[in-house]
Order: sequence, then structure tokens, then C-alpha cells
Amino acid sequence: MTLDEIKKLDATSCPRFSAFAKNQLPMPGNKKRLDDILNREITVIDYRIRKSTKRDGTECLQMQFLLGDEVCVVFTGSSVLINQIKESKDNIPFTATLVKMDRYYSFS
Repeated sequence: MTLDEIKKLDATSCPRFSAFAKNQLPMPGNKKRLDDILNREITVIDYRIRKSTKRDGTECLQMQFLLGDEVCVVFTGSSVLINQIKESKDNIPFTATLVKMDRYYSFS
């Protein structure tokens, strides 16, 4: 932009960053570990799936949920949970219990 264009800019007509960059803002909530919520009923309210920063070529699920009255988030690379949440995206919010079966986590 030129200086003349900048001077004519009306800041009140500009869109707010938070209105269009939802996936770039942090998800509010207290961070939990999967083991902290095992066998407890949670209400899944939102999620994001991104490329994992821990393992190349894999995905990471960031899930926001209610645990009682507390808003929480958890991060996991569990492919079972990622697939289950992708298949259930049209049903969010939903209530589930997180269980561990052998070496993987699952909603039940």
C-alpha cells in the first residue's frame, strides 16, 4: 500500500483477525494428558487436526472438551482417535468416555 492509501484506510471497516483466523488462535482450556481423562465422561466441543511436530508424516489431534464444568484441551497423535473424530465431526458436540484398549485409545 502507498502512504496515501494507508492514510485513507478506515480501521473500523477492516475485519477483525479473530473473525477469520479461528484456526490460528489458541484453543482455550486447561491442558490435560490422555491418561488424566481415561474412563471419565467428557463432552467433546471442538477439535483441530494438524501435521504433527513430534513425528514426521503423522497427524496431531487437538481436542477441546468439557470435563465437568472445566474446559480442557488435549493433544494426541492417536490415529484411532483421529479417525473416530473425523467420522463424528457432524455430531459435535458429543459425550463419550475415553478408554485404553491394549496400546491404543478409543472413544466409547
